[in-house]
Parts: sequence; structure tokens; C-alpha cells
Amino acid sequence: MTDLTLIPGTGAALPARPYHARHLIGGVWQDSADGAVTERASPAHKVTVSTAARGGLAETDAAVAAAHAAFRDTDWATGPGKARATVLLKAADLMDARIEELALMETLESGKPISQARAEMAGASDLWRYAASLARTVHGDSHNSLGSDMLGLILKEPVGVVSVICPWNFPFLIVSQKLPFALAAGCTAVVKPSELTPSTTTMLGEILIEAGLPAGVVNIVHGYGDPVGARLSTHPEVDMVTFTGSTAVGKRIVEAAAGTLKKVSLELGGKNPQVVFPDADLDEAADAIVFGIYFNAGECCNSGSRIIVHADIAEALTERVVALSRKVPFGDPLHPDTKVGAIISPEHQAKIDGYVKAAQASGARVALGGETLRLDGLPGEFYTPTVIAGVTPDMPIAQDEVFGPVLSVLTFRTLDEAVSLANSASYGLSAGVWSADVSTCLAFARQVEAGTVWTNTWMDGYAEMPFGGMKESGQGRELGRYGLEEFLEVKSVLMRIGKTRSRWV
Repeated sequence: MTDLTLIPGTGAALPARPYHARHLIGGVWQDSADGAVTERASPAHKVTVSTAARGGLAETDAAVAAAHAAFRDTDWATGPGKARATVLLKAADLMDARIEELALMETLESGKPISQARAEMAGASDLWRYAASLARTVHGDSHNSLGSDMLGLILKEPVGVVSVICPWNFPFLIVSQKLPFALAAGCTAVVKPSELTPSTTTMLGEILIEAGLPAGVVNIVHGYGDPVGARLSTHPEVDMVTFTGSTAVGKRIVEAAAGTLKKVSLELGGKNPQVVFPDADLDEAADAIVFGIYFNAGECCNSGSRIIVHADIAEALTERVVALSRKVPFGDPLHPDTKVGAIISPEHQAKIDGYVKAAQASGARVALGGETLRLDGLPGEFYTPTVIAGVTPDMPIAQDEVFGPVLSVLTFRTLDEAVSLANSASYGLSAGVWSADVSTCLAFARQVEAGTVWTNTWMDGYAEMPFGGMKESGQGRELGRYGLEEFLEVKSVLMRIGKTRSRWV
């Protein structure tokens, strides 16, 4: 489509040899016992950029044993928060020192733009620093109002060994939304990155060793969900599972963890609405909508994948969104001006296109895009910026998580109708509202079923603010103090002072 802003292949030099990711178990880097490996080709360039040891039950069990021993036999869990904070702060400094290396590897494996990857690395190190500050503030409570002979103490203790299972769309950022908070609480961990993006998590292991983390406190096992992820969800010495990924897999993890009643924290899918009222600043709204749908090629749980627009302004806003969409640079993720890179795999690209074709067949109108892209010098997977108008609530494209650069446009007449449409999906991760009337914004925010609500903005995020979903978007929270609390257990201690207890017999 010649009216789009496309960036062809730059011919940038790729690494001379693939990065090799090994398991980290008990402080030792190792390949799989059977020598099995996986290969990862850049989704943009179709060149192998990494290989990884492919773990099985033996490696997973060894990693859990190492984490269990570190929790039980070292002072990581019981020592002062200052010691944990020191390691986390040192790790953050080392991340900053390796930001270019980390960003390049993330771009090569995931297809995201290099400029975005750099920003994500900077955001990740900020999360480690924030978690370090929390490590020194963990405290319980006391009750001295239970009577003159009784003192009540409430202790907060680390939950234990945590399985950290991460997705491919934000490999380094999402592990940084989980792991430093678990470590700040005093937990030990086994991390399983996606088999599609194993390398930056491995580099994180290198960073943690250099930062002085004791052996076994963090272990990394590469491999597929079956058997590695499944074992991490059922192992009797794993006390908690924290997972980010699809709702379908999240449900399977809950079922698997039920056998041992593990604590489970889930950050799952989203079908996130932005509701736009007639008094909104349409230029501001259009820009945020374009950002919300094309950021990370729409492969984002917080993607603003459906807009619910007042019927009086629907045509005008759609025109603005289409015009801005044509200006968004799609193409080579190694070019610094690119804002939207490659789709993660051919299979996922076919899934995205299937939703678009099904919507067309059901009567929706493609206002822009709806096609795969072929770019000069880039043999990989790219999809056009796509806007689908005339969408009705019953269409799959209005209900399902497409996870691509595809925006659905629905219309409403009243606030109640807008809220009903926003809440009609099974998800409840995030939502947005655009209006000059603060009362309208507050009314919507209080009625919408979403863990995060943005008003007159989209996808602003801060380490201090908790993140997570309602309904089928998950359970538990990440970030903020709530993100730390997920990794703590509460224990009540009741202390009788002196020999004052009346005898029962």
C-alpha cells in the first residue's frame, strides 16, 4: 500500500553468530543433559539470531531444588532488606550499562523497533530500583489493644519458591515486573522465558550473578510450556506461580496448581476499550488511539484494540485515525525511526488476518489496511495498520484478543450504552475514556470493569501504580506496593505476657 509510511530493510549488520542461551541452575550455566536446543530466527530478517538449551523435567526439577535450597539454607529470605536492596540496585546499574546489547537482542528475537526496545530496558531498570526501595520497607503490624496480658504480632514473610513464567511480547520488561518484587520480598525463583525470546532473560541471569545474587536464588530454565511450564505449575516445592500470557494458558495453570493449592498470580489477555464522547479533544484522542493500537504491533495485553465512539463523531474520529495511521512508520525494526516492526511468527500473522477477513465477511468495513506487508529487503512478517469500521458487538473481532495492529470501531449514544459495550467482553484489563467533563470521566471509571482506567490519555504507567485485571484478564496485581504484597504471606503471632492465662481444667 503506497500511501502508508514504510521503512524498507536498512541492510544493518546482524550479529556474526547466534547468541546461545543456557540454563542457570544453582549458580551454574549449563546445557540440557540430552543436548537438545531450539533456534530462533528474527521475525523481520528470517536469520537465526539465537539458540537456547531446551530443558525438560530433569532441568526443571534441578532448578526447583536449587531455589528451594537457597530459600531454606541461605539468609536471602531472613536477612535484612538492605542486603536485598543492594543487590537489586547493583543489577539496575548493570542493566543500564548493557542497554544497547539488551535492546538489540530483544529487537532481533521479537521484531519490535530498536528505539522501543531501548525505552523498555530503561523502564525495566527503573522497576528494579523501585523494588529495591520496597525491600527496605517490608514490615508487619502489632496490636497492643488485646488486653494487658496479650500482644498480637502480624508478620509478613516471603511466600517461598516462585515460578516466574513470561511471554514473548515484552520479555525483559515483564520479567522485571515480577522478579525484582519477588526478590525484594525474600523469595527465590525459577524463571521460564518464552522459547521465542530466551536471550535477554539469560543476559539478566548474567547481570544478577555480577550483582552478587547468591547462587540458587534465581534459576533460569529454557524450553516449552510442556514440559517446563507444566512442571513449574505442579511441582510440590514451588509455592507460587506468577504468569503473564494468554487467558487460555492461564486457566490451565490454575487447574494445574490446584493440586497443591499454590498461590497463583495471573496477568492475562485484554480487549481494552477507549470510549470517546463528543466533547473530547478529537486530535488528542486520535493520536492516543493510534499509539494504543500500533504500539508493539498490537502484540500487547494493554492494546487499545476497540474504540467505542459516540455516533455523532464516529465518522470524523475514524477519518482522523486513518489519516494518522498512514503516517506511522512500519518496517525494519533496526531503523531508529521505525515505530512498528515485525509480527512474531507466520502463524500469528495468519491468525490476525483471519480475524480481519471474518469481520469483512460479517459486514464490517475495512477503512484502512487489512493486508500482509512485503517490504524491500525484509523477508519477515509484517501487517498493515488496519482500521475496521461498522463493527458490531457480536463479532469475534469485537470480543477476542486479536493481538495485532487491528483497530475495531463501535458506536454508542448514551453513557449507559458505552459502559455496557465496554463491559461486554469477557476481559477486564484496562479501559479509557475521553471527555472534557470530569464527571463523565469519573462516572465511566467507577462503572467500567477494568483494573486500570485512563482518562484523556492511554497507557501511561508508573512503577508506583498497581497493574492487573478483572474477570478473565487475570488475578492479583503487579507493580506498586501491591506487587510486593503478592509475594508475601501473613502470619499472626499471639503472645501472652506473664503467667496470666486462666486454666481450662
